[in-house]
Amino acid sequence: MLSAVAHGNGPNGLAVVLAALVALGRLDQEHAMVYFQLIWNALREPMRQALEALVMERQIEGEATFPPFVQKLIDRGKLEGMREGELKGKRDTLLRLLARAGIVLTENERARVQACTDMAILDRWLDNVLGAKTAAEVLS
Repeated sequence: MLSAVAHGNGPNGLAVVLAALVALGRLDQEHAMVYFQLIWNALREPMRQALEALVMERQIEGEATFPPFVQKLIDRGKLEGMREGELKGKRDTLLRLLARAGIVLTENERARVQACTDMAILDRWLDNVLGAKTAAEVLS
């Protein structure tokens, strides 16, 4: 774990981090997740992206041999990614429908739509677009 924290951002960082993940797989899940979080926090963004890309590549190729705690984190990330994708799709659809209806949003209203993470509210706003003449009618 210390090697991954100390050398995870170096030239062989990805190999060091992967070795640490294998070692963490021998620990109980609670401790493994804590240590993984410490390693993750020590990684700079380029190494985080490289690790995420490698995990996704191995999963797509069916070569994923990660410890169970890492698989749980991956699965949680997939669910969060799917939810974020659904939210983005709803926000984009709402903005497109508003534009097609000729309803112009202020910067604050557009920011409000982009910041919304509540599926029920986005669904309500999507329903409100039908027949609405103003942004206030949609975003009520």
